[in-house]
Amino acid sequence: MSKVNRVAPIFPVRDLGASLAFYAMLGFQTREWPGGGYGFVTRDSVEIHLGEPAPGGQSDGRASAYLFVDDADALAQAWAAAGAEVRPPQDTEWGQHEGVLIDPDGNIIRFGSPVPHQH
Repeated sequence: MSKVNRVAPIFPVRDLGASLAFYAMLGFQTREWPGGGYGFVTRDSVEIHLGEPAPGGQSDGRASAYLFVDDADALAQAWAAAGAEVRPPQDTEWGQHEGVLIDPDGNIIRFGSPVPHQH
């Protein structure tokens, strides 16, 4: 059995340049594939791929990813301050303090940190 080392979701985007700029605004490192139409955004150990539809094709699908973070409130505040559409984190019944970011193409990044134990 082979070990699975990591995963990178692929988000469909309409305008790669605009999407790369959006993720750079959120603190991601960005780069475009030299052949065009495809890009990569990374932050810490997280990687997301961005792809435009092939010429003549169209993509109206959306994608989503979940980021496990140390402090969901701090990340939500930073992203909102950068101008992103962010739903503030809320405690869930499954023990995560979760928020939601929606990118310009409607792709969703859910992010969460453990709910602090209160005594």
